Amino acid sequence: MSASRYTYLGPEGTFTEAALRTLPEAATRELVPMVSVPTALDAVRGGEAAAALVPIENSVEGGVTATLDELATGEPLMIYREVLLDIAFALLVRPGTALGDIKTVTGHPVAQPQVRNWLAANLPEAVWESAASNADGARLVQEGRYDAAFAGEFAAPTYGLQPLVTDIHDARTAQTRFVLVGRPARPAARSGADRTSLVIWLGDDHPGALLELLQEFAARGVNMMRIESRPTGEGIGRYCFSVDCEGHITDRRVGEALMGLKRICPKVRFLGSYPRAGVDASDPAVRGELRPGTSDSEFEAAADWLARCQDGRG
Repeated sequence: MSASRYTYLGPEGTFTEAALRTLPEAATRELVPMVSVPTALDAVRGGEAAAALVPIENSVEGGVTATLDELATGEPLMIYREVLLDIAFALLVRPGTALGDIKTVTGHPVAQPQVRNWLAANLPEAVWESAASNADGARLVQEGRYDAAFAGEFAAPTYGLQPLVTDIHDARTAQTRFVLVGRPARPAARSGADRTSLVIWLGDDHPGALLELLQEFAARGVNMMRIESRPTGEGIGRYCFSVDCEGHITDRRVGEALMGLKRICPKVRFLGSYPRAGVDASDPAVRGELRPGTSDSEFEAAADWLARCQDGRG
């Protein structure tokens, strides 16, 4: 395995590359752009890279389905950290292009919902065509295939383009969450402000099946941060669930919730426990108030009580 190589969703100039370069270790790694999320992750599976950074969630559009599906299938991988990046787009054009000249625009599919209102107000007749990434859209504009691309302003010099309009976003608080993915190993030690990710398959479709899954979290006081259903490819109505919850697998409440899911579900894929980005683990407001009966010490006291009962000492 090349321990010095990280892959990312390319080509050069993507928001993914910008997010990757915020990591301190990126300065000492070879950063290799890949044409898609699957190829970036397959390089890790094949030992060609130590890790890959890929987008997983956008605050406007939701989950990035290519990443969710790729992590749910194939040889298992694990998430080790996450990066949050504020997102604002620039409209990149070839030099000399005016707003009235633009008939076709391109960008990553996740970008479209983030600029939909701006497009309707400023380029209502422009035709949108999706690209593999925002930077790839810039490359296609460079080649003359489209008139303009929505991408990061920082991508303009790479492709010889000009930012005609900058700071475009329908939601000013738009962010994308990226995850650094490697081969399975021991999770990082808990920080006190962690996220645990997993994929869960239901055994059969019956009334209350999803509720039974959710109760494994609720009964132990584990807060679910995200849940999305994804088709398994096994037929209409067959779904798995991509889940993020607060806490670390070594937290008793989280560990017991995962054990409960393993008992009732035919398949559970653990994707990692890792520090949440953009939060201060020492801040009590971040840690939150645990529900009574859900702290590690209370789980341990209950286990001790059960052991005493089993030994006739209860």
